Amino acid sequence: MSKKAVHSDSAPAAIGTYSQATVAGNLVFLSGQIPLVPATGTIVEGDFEARAVQVFENLKAVAEAAGATLNDAVKITVFLTDLSNFATVNSVMKRYFEEPYPARAAVGVASLPKDVDVEADAILAI
Repeated sequence: MSKKAVHSDSAPAAIGTYSQATVAGNLVFLSGQIPLVPATGTIVEGDFEARAVQVFENLKAVAEAAGATLNDAVKITVFLTDLSNFATVNSVMKRYFEEPYPARAAVGVASLPKDVDVEADAILAI
């Protein structure tokens, strides 16, 4: 099986030794996205909801670059530095996914890159 890297200028560039996504067979593995604005490389302004929206906008852009949509997601992992934001994540996710929703894990963590409070990655089946 071969694998192919995916890149989108509509999402933040990878800042390390990874691809924004990798396609292997009919699976697309989206790397974790944080609430960076692609054009500026800065954290989106606003409250937690604005940051969560930016995370899913970034995931959406990478999914589209792979020829998929977020509705192709079979698994999402959300990392939160404050689990009290879980209800907001649920609300934001309803804007990006249709039933049947993907499987999901929400993981409380001590810190995330660039001191953000939310990150998410996904596995898509296309």
